[in-house]
Amino acid sequence: MLQEMLQQISPLDSAAMETARQHWDAIAKPLHSLGRLEDLVVQLAGITGTANLPPRKKAVLIFCADNGIVEEGVSQTGQEVTLAVAKSMARKGSSVCKMAQSIGAETIPVDIGINSEESIPGVLDRKVRPGTRNFLKEPTMTEEETVRAIVTGIELVRECKEKGYGILATGEMGIGNTTTSSAVTAALLQCEAEEVTGRGAGLTDQGLTRKQQVVRTALETYDLWHADAFTVLQTVGGLDIAGLTGMCIGGALWHIPIVLDGVISMAAALVAERLFPGVREYLIPSHQGKEPAAVKLADALQLSPVIHAGMALGEGTGAVMMFTLLDMAMSIYGQSATFSEIEVEQYRR
Repeated sequence: MLQEMLQQISPLDSAAMETARQHWDAIAKPLHSLGRLEDLVVQLAGITGTANLPPRKKAVLIFCADNGIVEEGVSQTGQEVTLAVAKSMARKGSSVCKMAQSIGAETIPVDIGINSEESIPGVLDRKVRPGTRNFLKEPTMTEEETVRAIVTGIELVRECKEKGYGILATGEMGIGNTTTSSAVTAALLQCEAEEVTGRGAGLTDQGLTRKQQVVRTALETYDLWHADAFTVLQTVGGLDIAGLTGMCIGGALWHIPIVLDGVISMAAALVAERLFPGVREYLIPSHQGKEPAAVKLADALQLSPVIHAGMALGEGTGAVMMFTLLDMAMSIYGQSATFSEIEVEQYRR
């Protein structure tokens, strides 16, 4: 099924992008004076296939899942926190929910792998399994589980499009997922564990050393520096990362812009791009987080984050901030006076 999807991913619409560029140049302001924001609006035109870009219904898909590697002492808290925060998201009480509400965006928490059999009203139940396995003992997921999680992300994008959403942001919640994302990143970029493994939610020096050791051991045990992207994801990834991988692929399949959050979703984006080259063109970067993997992932994806604020909150908070910046850019793109309207000669490139 996944290989069949590869043939359905097309390049961005170059004609729509050129029309968008010409429209920017016609607006009464210095050429390219909004910098990266202008480029991103042009990219939106290419993704959606039209330079006519009205306001779009927005949502954050928040993939919630637990990680078996927490057994190894790589986080400050236990798996019970994942469930607690998911419940807060269901009540619209978490940080990303408050931020999204302030700009009229919806938050959609998804249980793709919380280690609990409890049904949470307000959380979409798409559980593949109750948490992953401990990758120091065995691969985190089976091949079938990995595919199911990826397909879940793809299908959620399709469902959102059918409900009228025109742009989506990546969100996640799962204790231990900076360990899984570090392992995935180190393997795909063929670098040392210490180069990409950070403190996550605030580990001590001793905790960071332990976390780096865990990642390094996994890379060596499974020889992941020489593995393909799917094997890396299945072996040391998380259900949240797999779901986000599918979300990135779904954006390319259904021509929905996907705004990336921090290192978790960027690691997933790199998996998606390795599986299906061309997916990256459908992805919008938001912020450069504090984790050491952030710069390397952005470079590998050839994406340039706009927000540099030292953020490390996760949940999709940086992506929601990017929604606001895109809306502001769109307010100029769609409503500002042109040179012809103010009877001034247009600037030339």
